[in-house]
Amino acid sequence: MRTLTAVDGTPVPLPDPDRLVHLQFRRFAGCPVCNLHLRSVQARHSEITAAGVREVVVFHSSREDLLEYVPDLPFAVVADPGRHLYREFGVESAPRALLDPRAWPSIARAVVSGLRHRDRAPLRPAGGRFGLPADFLIAPDGRTVAAKLGTHVDDQWSVDELLALVPNKENHP
Repeated sequence: MRTLTAVDGTPVPLPDPDRLVHLQFRRFAGCPVCNLHLRSVQARHSEITAAGVREVVVFHSSREDLLEYVPDLPFAVVADPGRHLYREFGVESAPRALLDPRAWPSIARAVVSGLRHRDRAPLRPAGGRFGLPADFLIAPDGRTVAAKLGTHVDDQWSVDELLALVPNKENHP
């Protein structure tokens, strides 16, 4: 077991001894596609916690860069600018993150949503734009229950996909 530190200073045990952890790897602070995805997670956060899952989101940005983007998120956000966790979990970067045609509709939706929410994406994000997303569901004993390594920028679990992976489905609708 280890303890990560969220950008707000909160300790985050990994694994969590009392519940499953949905460990999400996102790209950079202000990433439009990541912001769109995290809004969907935020909107259904009560369902996720009712299912016995703790959300932990990792970005390859610094704590300082993330602070502007995460003050209203109801879950732990962890800065990993050195990409130590990314390497440990096998999460990669590749130009296909943006070049895969399957990502283009999501990129367009994210840009429109960003304009509506007045999000400001950095022009030159630290760590680059080619990070790939990944999702891991980790049991209290440290086992990885399920994993998904994304092949493009919007290749991650939806909330419905996450909830379908949770054992003891009677805990959620």
